Amino acid sequence: MTWLAETAMLSHGWRRFLLLVVAGALAGLSIPPLFVVPALFVAFPIWVWCLDGAERKSGLRLLFGPAFSIGFAFGWGYFTVAFHWLGAAFFVDGGVMIALMPFAILALAALIAFFWGVGSALAHLLWSHGPWRIVTLATFVTIAEWARGHVLTGFPFDLLGYALTPNDEMMQITSVIGIYGLTFVAALLAMTPALIWPADNRPLSRRLLPFFLALGVIAAQLGYGYNRLAGTTATPRQDVSMRLVQPMVYEHADWGNADPVALIDRLIMLSDMRMSPQDQGLADITHLVWPESSLPFFLSTYPDALARIARMLPDGAMLLAGAPRQQYEPGDAKSAGQPFNSLLAIDSNGEVVASYDKSHLVPFGEFLPFQEFFGRLGIKQFVPGAEGWGHGDARRRLMSLPNTPKFLALICYEILFSGDLGDTAGAQYILNITNDAWFDGSIGPAQHAHHARVRAVEEGMSLIRAANSGLTFATDPLGRITAELAPMQMAALDVRPDQRLAGTVFSQVRYWPLLIVLAAGLLVSLAVSRRGRKRRTS
Repeated sequence: MTWLAETAMLSHGWRRFLLLVVAGALAGLSIPPLFVVPALFVAFPIWVWCLDGAERKSGLRLLFGPAFSIGFAFGWGYFTVAFHWLGAAFFVDGGVMIALMPFAILALAALIAFFWGVGSALAHLLWSHGPWRIVTLATFVTIAEWARGHVLTGFPFDLLGYALTPNDEMMQITSVIGIYGLTFVAALLAMTPALIWPADNRPLSRRLLPFFLALGVIAAQLGYGYNRLAGTTATPRQDVSMRLVQPMVYEHADWGNADPVALIDRLIMLSDMRMSPQDQGLADITHLVWPESSLPFFLSTYPDALARIARMLPDGAMLLAGAPRQQYEPGDAKSAGQPFNSLLAIDSNGEVVASYDKSHLVPFGEFLPFQEFFGRLGIKQFVPGAEGWGHGDARRRLMSLPNTPKFLALICYEILFSGDLGDTAGAQYILNITNDAWFDGSIGPAQHAHHARVRAVEEGMSLIRAANSGLTFATDPLGRITAELAPMQMAALDVRPDQRLAGTVFSQVRYWPLLIVLAAGLLVSLAVSRRGRKRRTS
């Protein structure tokens, strides 16, 4: 390790860049569902050591000089590994899209790595050569992660904190500090080996102390989770009985191939199937759930669909279905605006009584940023809809239906936004419908599902997740899976959400404690940096 530390400190140019890309790729192995957590403790010290040896520049190169390239290279390696599964979507269209796939993944990773590059450059402005420097870098890495989760609609996949949620016990700390708080912890702990090597005049025991403290923090995290799981009882609700359908609808990629009659036949067959001799079918079901893109056509193109749904549903039951919804300009029913990706609530009379329109759309998936520019290059969004999808109203995520408790409706990607799920105060559980069939055969669906489970822990609410091709499951308010379907299984699953917990610390205070910690980290870094400069000039 001494050799590695000295090599990182003395390296420069393309060798340093390549070393950091490899280190970042190694750190990327810590993402869900891989969870090679020790890789963080090998990779992140290299970032610290490279900043130790980085030269300071003036002017714009002070911000976009060596320190920026150090963070950018590390981030490029990390995000290339973390987002490689997005390439699976290019195989849906095939042809030239497959050839473009590696370039698109590298370009996306580079775009996201920009945030880590800026964070690295800002950290170097306040750099010191004592133990506090890892606090400085951890602070700016967390700020960078916050920024990439919010700027330009945000892209909060694979936040660093997820590396420390590989099991039910370790997830529980997010009920207190949230995933961004755990990101700060993960970054800080992973950098502690940088304080051991290279050897200096401090005794080995003193240099090892931060690393052992890091191990102690992880042990405390496990202990907290174990006690919380053992001391919390989840109670199923008796007023809600849900059937989740996993229909394996692949016509979402090309609406021209959708046969409404055949699709409705399949959905009704799965919905009313008897899974055991005692199964009553839909007779004792209050909510039937069809996932995102289960109806890849406008209901207006198949008017008999609502009538067939009405004949299927028992009196008082409700269908919650993922389907597009066409909007019209006020006063002009023939003038259609952008369609919505929606969750439709359909009652036993075949009437759409409520809807939620997805408000947080996926860039390049459901809308094309800078559409005119990218359109000229022949780049289009993946999800059908030539003019893109309309943004819904995030304030309408809390759905209230007749004779049912309020719940939080989230469509696919929206489950990723920690602390920004909408009006969670009145919700009793979370309903997440999704379609991850674009990424079948990759780690993407499992990763997305894991992120969703962490939201359940943060909010202290059951998560009901209906997915087109997997993973369909229900969790208790502690994020533990209570019932599930296997991936790629065409079937249905009966579940009951649990009662909401009294309220987690995170659901009450959100990220205010983290902001205080980050502000303290900045002040300490500034003070230590100024003191170090005074010593060098005296």
